[in-house]
Amino acid sequence: MSTLRPAARRASALGLALTAALAACLTTSPARAAAAPAGSSVSNGPGAGLDRYYRQRLRWGSCVEGPGDTAGRDLDRAAVRCADLTVPLDYSAPRGRTITVALSRLKATDTRHRIGAILLNNGGPGGPAVASPPTARASMKEVGARFDIIGFDPRFVGRSTPLDCGWPVPMAWFSAGAGRAGFDRQVTFQKGLADQCRAADASVLPYVSTRNTARDMDVIRGALGEREISYLGYSYGTYLGTVYTQMFPGRYDRMVLDGAMAPGDYRPRLLKGSERESEKALSDWAAWAAGRHDTYGLGRTGAEVLATVDRVYAASARGPLTIGAAPDSFRIDDTQVPTLLFSALADDGDPTRADLGEQVSVLNRAAQGAPTTLSPRFAATLRYLLHGGSEPTGAQFAILCGDAAAPHDPEVYWRDIERGRAAHPLFGPLTDTIGPCAFWDRPREEPTRITRGARALIVAADGDPRTTYKSSVELHRQLPGSRLVTLEGANRHGLFGRYGSTCVDDAVNGYLATGALPTKDRTCVKQPG
Repeated sequence: MSTLRPAARRASALGLALTAALAACLTTSPARAAAAPAGSSVSNGPGAGLDRYYRQRLRWGSCVEGPGDTAGRDLDRAAVRCADLTVPLDYSAPRGRTITVALSRLKATDTRHRIGAILLNNGGPGGPAVASPPTARASMKEVGARFDIIGFDPRFVGRSTPLDCGWPVPMAWFSAGAGRAGFDRQVTFQKGLADQCRAADASVLPYVSTRNTARDMDVIRGALGEREISYLGYSYGTYLGTVYTQMFPGRYDRMVLDGAMAPGDYRPRLLKGSERESEKALSDWAAWAAGRHDTYGLGRTGAEVLATVDRVYAASARGPLTIGAAPDSFRIDDTQVPTLLFSALADDGDPTRADLGEQVSVLNRAAQGAPTTLSPRFAATLRYLLHGGSEPTGAQFAILCGDAAAPHDPEVYWRDIERGRAAHPLFGPLTDTIGPCAFWDRPREEPTRITRGARALIVAADGDPRTTYKSSVELHRQLPGSRLVTLEGANRHGLFGRYGSTCVDDAVNGYLATGALPTKDRTCVKQPG
């Protein structure tokens, strides 16, 4: 039996920034695992050769993985312990190749009133969560002491057995731009990304999927000795949690889905359908920036600020904007400007809005041909967006492409872009654009369908520009027995413990403490300030 061993593994930072999935690179290439016939099913629990995985003994120890592992040292100081879980690469061939999933645990301190274990997922897809238990415990307040809080890095992410596609950028969310030339550049670029990931390790790609991550979650439950496991998932993590409820009914207790999406909205073009919400968030930011014209110089009304944004976009379509001075100078074109704007719209807090104000102010000066100076923060953002860093790349799209098939004909994307451009000239070419999934092999399994209800607490902001409110409402409709907590008036993605809404936090923590869902859906109002 061959086993993939993680190479030097990297601790990954958390946050809701430009992040895509971060992972470490594969360094071994064992023989390819045997493939099951397309559409075949695997066991949902112990049996069929899976017992040894469910019954394995976890060896909890220090989270530090080397002299430079500051994140690991921080976890050790917070009383978090770490372990590796062994799972099969292919659940239909459990005696074949294995991989590891990295776990962390912050044990319950109120053992007399212990409820159980709660598993965390931060979204992505491909977001790591090994470092998350201390933050989750703070969000959970008093009830946090009653849970063993379990972080995990999904398969091929972070400290788990890694995948590195070797991409020149950390993520592939780029616009098609203002015309056909930008789209054609994206077709060539995205095909190159898919080819590069296939060349990196095609043998694992069929097994990088949400359904396999859900199977890993159930092995985590079994290895922890829990009959049921609770769950807190954000963004993509709500889709993962929903999949778990359908694949493993009866094996979960409390289920919190924050920034939730309906399964039908989870697809390779993940941003499609969010254009109006993004435009509303941009308009709200423009009104904020107009009130600070003396600082940013973008316009004295929201309409003037939006006109400035349009001029910047048009200028970037005529030719790349050069911003900054050597050694921190960058060239930004019409395929990148929308991504830069979009990345800042999922948080309506003043710090994030100020960052966007600075960025658009710099872009505006560059569009006018004036010299520009970049703050260290903006320079770091651009460096990450355009050139990446030391972290591996590709896991996010490997999951997306492994979950659902995408159209393979580039002209399908071009027609969608052209149809949507009139209504959504800035964000339509971004949400409709082509990605690497257009050049990926077909997924090994069909997407999970909802066939049963789930007693879950769904949390959503009505102005969320990532996973839209209408998508959260649709998930609520599809899951009989669920309840919906709505925060009104917020352009925010991810609320519980992150936004400062006492109403939302109290609703979630009340549910975690008692296991009793609210008797009816609940509405909270954004607090001023």
